[in-house]
Amino acid sequence: DTRFFRVIPSFMVQFGLSGDPALNAKWRANQIKDDPVVESNKPGYVTFAKTGAPNSRTTQLFINYVDNARLDGMGFAPFAKVLGDGMAVVKKIYNCGEKPNQGQIQNEGNAYLDKNFPELSKIVKATIVTAKEEI
Repeated sequence: DTRFFRVIPSFMVQFGLSGDPALNAKWRANQIKDDPVVESNKPGYVTFAKTGAPNSRTTQLFINYVDNARLDGMGFAPFAKVLGDGMAVVKKIYNCGEKPNQGQIQNEGNAYLDKNFPELSKIVKATIVTAKEEI
């Protein structure tokens, strides 16, 4: 499972670090190239997190809570959208602020999170739905 480890209600909710430190290390060394920005970072849009450097995406994602159009010019390219009343669920994600340390998550995984932040919301299952399918 993966946890929501950064929650800023006036900005976004971030997730995508593996609970397995070995997987985190693999992805730090295999970054993903940037996509062009063709959609704006509107509420409910899902975007890869990245550093300020080009092509610095890994497995970390965020869901925009608010209109973050200012991120568009920085190369943050949304690629998905929370559908239906899904944002009502997203807004129920436990607000941990920015307390979990991302370095410790990467190095210690869920052992660190389970011990220090047991209340974090988590993803235990995800399903890919094609455009032709109904949710």
